[in-house]
Amino acid sequence: MEMYSKLSISKLPIELACWVLALVLLYFSNPHAHHFSLCPLENAGFTWCPGCGLGRSITLLMHGELKASLSMHWLGIPALLIIIHRIYTLSKREYIIWTKHNHHE
Repeated sequence: MEMYSKLSISKLPIELACWVLALVLLYFSNPHAHHFSLCPLENAGFTWCPGCGLGRSITLLMHGELKASLSMHWLGIPALLIIIHRIYTLSKREYIIWTKHNHHE
């Protein structure tokens, strides 16, 4: 049974790609400009949401604006660390699968 013999959706590292893409998009976004929001509470007209500002906080943090990041959302730092750890864990898993497939013993 070869892991990557046939390309299928179930074998692609989709979660890994989503996390990396999310960080790339956050890095290149402007945290100081108003943008479209996917937040259901904001779109319903509520003025406060526990998660609002988290993406902007991560963006500010990636640009070295620690004080602004903390003032935007205090969970930005732990969230970024958790996402980076998840990317590392998924990358390591994919590397192990790839090396087992390509180095038959």
